[in-house]
Amino acid sequence: MTETAPSIDVSPPPRALPADDAASVVAARLEAAFRVVADGPMRDVPLVNPALVVEAIGFRPWGSRIVGVMATPWFMNLVVTAPPEGPELEPASPGSTVIHAFPGGDFPCVVGSVDGFGRLDSASFFSPMFEFDDPAVVRAVAEAAIEEVFRAPEPEPEPQPETRAPAAIDRRALLFGRRGGEG
Repeated sequence: MTETAPSIDVSPPPRALPADDAASVVAARLEAAFRVVADGPMRDVPLVNPALVVEAIGFRPWGSRIVGVMATPWFMNLVVTAPPEGPELEPASPGSTVIHAFPGGDFPCVVGSVDGFGRLDSASFFSPMFEFDDPAVVRAVAEAAIEEVFRAPEPEPEPQPETRAPAAIDRRALLFGRRGGEG
């Protein structure tokens, strides 16, 4: 009986995904996880708007995080999560609130997890979703919302020094060497 040599893995070491690819991976994984929830535990819940679909919208890298909007037939949330091959989110207890800062402001997010995905922090934009009757409208609102999250506020205009119109000089004041307003 001959012994076979142990196999050696000669594949290249894993590399980090480019940021945009990581955002696409997160979006696809979230959509898949929430479709399972939509088709399972949420299927007959009266909170669900049957006219809508599960969709991950506008996901993009932000620092060491991936951020986007998750729209389901029962909510639309801002979602913050770790990239697939990147650093984890700061430790926090499920159900606690953490603040995520963006150019558009600070967003208090609830720490949670989704089966098949893992940890995510989310801030509610809409829940329930009965105000919507068209997935295209949901998508447009989500795209506008994520743009506002990343829009820096307009700078406040600098206060201008108060300018006063020079006092009018009448003929008498001119003749007697007085300026307007002097008595």
